Amino acid sequence: MATAAQPSQTATQPLSRRRWVILAIGVLAQSAASAFIYGVPFLVPTLRDTLGLSLAQVGVYVAAPTVGLLCTLIAWGAAADRWGERVVMASGMAVASIGIGALVGLTHQSQHPPTWLLLVLLAIGGAGGASVNAASGRMVMGWFPTTERGLAMGIRQTAQPLGVGIAGLTLPTLAHHLGPFPAMVLPGTLCLLSAILIAAFAPDPPRAPRKAGDARPRSPYHEPLLFRVHASSALLVVPQFAVAAFTYEYLVHERHWSIAAAGTFAAVAQLAGAGGRIGSGWWSDRVRSRLRPMRQLAVLAMLVLLMFALGDAVTAPWLAWLAPAALALGAVITVADNGLGYTATAEIAGPAWSGRALGVQNTGQNVLSALAPVTLGAVIGGSNYATGFAVAALAPLLAIAVIPVRSEPAPRW
Repeated sequence: MATAAQPSQTATQPLSRRRWVILAIGVLAQSAASAFIYGVPFLVPTLRDTLGLSLAQVGVYVAAPTVGLLCTLIAWGAAADRWGERVVMASGMAVASIGIGALVGLTHQSQHPPTWLLLVLLAIGGAGGASVNAASGRMVMGWFPTTERGLAMGIRQTAQPLGVGIAGLTLPTLAHHLGPFPAMVLPGTLCLLSAILIAAFAPDPPRAPRKAGDARPRSPYHEPLLFRVHASSALLVVPQFAVAAFTYEYLVHERHWSIAAAGTFAAVAQLAGAGGRIGSGWWSDRVRSRLRPMRQLAVLAMLVLLMFALGDAVTAPWLAWLAPAALALGAVITVADNGLGYTATAEIAGPAWSGRALGVQNTGQNVLSALAPVTLGAVIGGSNYATGFAVAALAPLLAIAVIPVRSEPAPRW
């Protein structure tokens, strides 16, 4: 088991400096894709004003890129396993830029383009952006030794909040001046730039040659280990989105913070969360385990949600700080495990299956990320925030039991 990783580590030594450049390009590509896929919500007010849409109708536009992503994640991962990371990432980002460019061009030429065509182009952009989710994770695994993978994957995982931050800072202003869909010229340009940089400066990591007559690598899904990693990672999405989806709303409408103060709190929390992802990856490298830190973070996530529930339920003035403090801690703790699940998935799957396994991992997390805010919103709306977050705490509690710490194997590459 341990020797399987040796060829990759040895082969990367002459390119030790290049691996950080490759990681930076991967972060840029993931940020660009995230700015598009998760940037559509920032266009909702302009979309409603421009197209006269109801909130339910505009939700279809918001969901379209994510639908494209979910439908193609595993296929992109399988392609990366077969043909390599560079061609998959470069072609996928090119597809994303073409889809976004067609969207911008169509809405520039016509004030009332067909709705179905807009949705198809949004889905194509999301499908192209999905290529980096699995393939960039494979690239990190190939270029970084086991002693640095946690840190490298943690840095990679900062790309999503960076992309959302870019979208939040730029898209509302661009939409105000250019219109909602022409505003997408920024993430479309970033996707095109990423495709060019990947093609030029991000080679595939070395692969051990397969000898003639060797049997095809066995699927890692013949045993329940990976299924448990996928399930626990998906469960840990629930506390992440409980905090991310409701922090701003709670502070403004329940605690009567100003919009500026709540917005600043949420922005700082995003930055702190990015630091938490990097820190947990570094921690996992030091203890040489991905799943033990992941389970400990699950315990902390459960405690943070219960801390918030207590702070919301108890109205004593001397405990007024408890719920906001729980949200601040939760912004870091609930996202810190994300890179650990990715790294564990790839190390368990091995080089022949990691692309597909990362696609499955990401698909499960995205499905739960779509369901969690809707479900918790219904619980909170029918009761209160304390009850909603107490219910959300059941997810990390279940994850604690599901994470296969005792079965964690040595990395397969």
